[in-house]
Amino acid sequence: MILQCDNLYFAHDTHPALEDVSARLHPGQFSVILGPNGAGKSTLLGCLAGLLKPRSGWVNLGSDPILALSDAARAKMLGLLPQGAQTHWAITARALVALGRYAHRKGFGLTAEDQKAIETALIATGTGSFADRLVTELSGGERARVLMARVLAGEPQWVLADEPLANLDPGYQIDMLHLLRDQASSGKGVVAVLHDLHHAVRFADHVVLLHKGKVFAQGSVADVLTSSNLAAVYGIDAKLFSDEEGAIQLLIKGKTAP
Repeated sequence: MILQCDNLYFAHDTHPALEDVSARLHPGQFSVILGPNGAGKSTLLGCLAGLLKPRSGWVNLGSDPILALSDAARAKMLGLLPQGAQTHWAITARALVALGRYAHRKGFGLTAEDQKAIETALIATGTGSFADRLVTELSGGERARVLMARVLAGEPQWVLADEPLANLDPGYQIDMLHLLRDQASSGKGVVAVLHDLHHAVRFADHVVLLHKGKVFAQGSVADVLTSSNLAAVYGIDAKLFSDEEGAIQLLIKGKTAP
C-alpha cells in the first residue's frame, strides 16, 4: 500500500514550511528524508502521519486520504516514533510496549494476540532481557529501543520515525538502523528523518532531499546524493564512492568555497 503526497503546502503561521512537495513511498523500502536544518523534514513526516493538515495538497495511504481515516484506523496502519520521544512514567518496559496495542484493544486486558505482538516486538528490538525493569531506570539507548518496540507492537504497515538516532551512542544508532532496515525487508514501509548523510548512504533505498521546504531531488542514493546536489543543498564538497567490498560510501572533503 503506497504512501504518497502531492503538492503539499504547509505553513507555520505565515512562514511556509513545505511548498509543492510530492513524493511516492513504497512498502518494502527504507525511505529517508534528508535536508539541512529548517528544510521541512519533520513537517513532511507529520503530514505523512496525518498529524498535520496541509493548507493545500493531499496525502493518501493507498486510495484513502490519510485525514479521512479515523484515529484508530490510522494508528493500526501507521506507527510513529516522534522526535525526542520521552518516558516519564515509572512503569515497566513491557507495560510501555503494551500501550502500542491500544488501537487493537477490544476490551479490558490483553488477548493472546496482543501478548504475541508484544513479545515479537520485544524480540525484534532486543529489549526482552530488561522488559520487566522500570523504563525510568533504563539507559537512553535502552529506552529508545523500548519506544520503538511500542511502535512495532501495533503491527503497523508503515513505520515513521522522526530522528530516531538522536541522543544515541554510535553503537545504538547502528542497532536502530538495522532494526528499521529489517522492518523494510519484512515488507513494511519505513520512512525516517535522518541528519547523518553517511547513515542514509549506507541504509536507504530511497531518498527525499528537501531544501527550503521544497523537494530538491528524490530517488536512489546514487541519483540523489550527487556531488552537485550535496554542494547546492549542504554547501559541502563530497562524493560517493565504492569501498573495497563494493558498498557505497560517502566522502566529505569539506565545505565548498564561498
